[in-house]
Amino acid sequence: MSDTSPSPAYATRTPKHTPKTFFERLSALIHREPEDREDLKAVLEAAYGRDLLDAEALSMIEGVLAVSELTAGDIMIPRSRMDMLDVSQPIDALLPTIIETAHSRFPVYEDSRDNVIGILLAKDLLRYIVDRELDLRTLLRPAVFIPESKRLNVLLREFRSNRNHIAIVVDEHGGTAGLITIEDVLEQIVGEIEDEFDDASVEQSIFPDGKNRWRVMALTNIRRFNETFGSSLDDDEYDTVGGWMAGTLGRIPRRGDRIERDDLRIDVIRADARRALWLRVSRLPSSGTAVPSALSDQG
Repeated sequence: MSDTSPSPAYATRTPKHTPKTFFERLSALIHREPEDREDLKAVLEAAYGRDLLDAEALSMIEGVLAVSELTAGDIMIPRSRMDMLDVSQPIDALLPTIIETAHSRFPVYEDSRDNVIGILLAKDLLRYIVDRELDLRTLLRPAVFIPESKRLNVLLREFRSNRNHIAIVVDEHGGTAGLITIEDVLEQIVGEIEDEFDDASVEQSIFPDGKNRWRVMALTNIRRFNETFGSSLDDDEYDTVGGWMAGTLGRIPRRGDRIERDDLRIDVIRADARRALWLRVSRLPSSGTAVPSALSDQG
């Protein structure tokens, strides 16, 4: 009878130990498969508690989960807050609005704000420097229209595949309900995408933004806000203006939210899934036109 045992040359070798991957370590925490989204969130919280996830990673994963639940209507810039251009106006007349708002894209309408006929990219205005006879219509790019019910994860996929960055949100009657950009969607996942204002220190958190209007970081200390604007926001329970807004609204502030208080109108102009980020503060006409003394030397 022949020997069937393998020769030493072909003997099975014991594999070397390899470190567990992140997903293997995460799986070790799960004794059963999560049955719903809340179970999955509990698993992620447990992973964070064991230092398998840092706070930023946990926040991003939670943002991804939120995106699959939210719709365009949840985070869009509402119609009342949209900066739009009238195609019947000459370009020279529109330039002050374009410069002041500093957007890279503008919806353009004809006759009615419900009749959006295209999108103007600010960079396309460079052609107007060379050819002053250009008509605004010749610079427009096609507008993309989506329903308020469009899921953000689906919208993000369409933005990427179509290489488009902005969409007009329409209501059930076909009227303009608002607009949404790819940046709005991404900020639900990664938080605020920094711009030129974001390098400002906390001490420098209030910026002039036109006549009787200021751009304010939501993390501005309430006491400093009150001293600057002569307001009386409650600083007993809240430390920041963003926190005060959340408490007043009873929920996380969203872009387009507005509160009027102490002859001031406070609008949320940027927010993510967790907090307000930037506010625009305007003095109401009845309160006069005095510039806050703390900002009088800033122009």
